[in-house]
Amino acid sequence: MKTISLINKLGKEHKSFFFMFDFNMEYPIVIEEYEFSDYLFYFNTTIKKRIPKQQSSVKPLFFNKTPVPFSIYEKSFNLIQNHLKKGNSYLVNLTFPASVETNCSLFDIFCAADSKYKLLWKDEFCVFSPETFVQIKNRKIFSYPMKGTIDAAIPDAEKIILSDIKEMEEHNTIVDLIRNDLSYHTRNVHVSKFRYIDTIKTNSKTLLQVSSEITGDLQENYREHLGTILFSMLPAGSISGAPKKKTVEIIQEAEIYDRGYYTGICGYFDGTDLDSFVMIRFIEKNRNKLIYKSGGGITLKSNAEDEYREMIDKIYLPV
Repeated sequence: MKTISLINKLGKEHKSFFFMFDFNMEYPIVIEEYEFSDYLFYFNTTIKKRIPKQQSSVKPLFFNKTPVPFSIYEKSFNLIQNHLKKGNSYLVNLTFPASVETNCSLFDIFCAADSKYKLLWKDEFCVFSPETFVQIKNRKIFSYPMKGTIDAAIPDAEKIILSDIKEMEEHNTIVDLIRNDLSYHTRNVHVSKFRYIDTIKTNSKTLLQVSSEITGDLQENYREHLGTILFSMLPAGSISGAPKKKTVEIIQEAEIYDRGYYTGICGYFDGTDLDSFVMIRFIEKNRNKLIYKSGGGITLKSNAEDEYREMIDKIYLPV
């Protein structure tokens, strides 16, 4: 409640600030602009660009990943399937940590990453996310849920991902969830673009990901309620599932670790407009080891082997 009140106050006063919320919303961070000169982030919009004064010259020479064994993944997958069969959820986002090895530091990765959004938080973690959470411009709010991933090298990959029934149902579920989230504080909510393709280039392959655009109109005094609006939409639907409350309980039962800031949200308000992203594609330092967190949505029609491969495909560097 203190964080909501602070953001509402800063929004009303048209003051610039950075914000970051973890998945469980236990450790929210709000930093006014005059305080964050030591933090590095990049928003690929007209709102804000803050990049290092010096660029790293190190190029990734190797990037090795060691995901959890399939047997561990399958156990959690089956637990989720049991909940889905009972009707406790329609869609659950299942994630796992993987060990990675590279010759790059987090700073090197931040500098080299070619991504719509990226964040380097101290020397603790680096995020290079392709997924917008919400944008606010000219009294309109936009959300871009991203659901559906396929290797672009597969013949007719775009046709396959767009015609896949399981992927379509998963995407529809999230679009409906986000529409509902926006409707609490927004008028004229509608899907302005439905299931279009984003291309993501990685260190090992090119991926296609499916997104939609949902938009609505805000009240004239929306800045006075920025914190209320943001928190009403958390956690982000694309990395939790539907219905949210019960699905988050299932996630906590199925996953073997604490997500922390992974799959939380991060954003920047410039005094007038706001941009934010979902903290996916996430590398964290843990006792001098690097941990990469990734996952995907599970429905009744999901296949464990396919979902396991998709989770591994999402472990990459966007260089």
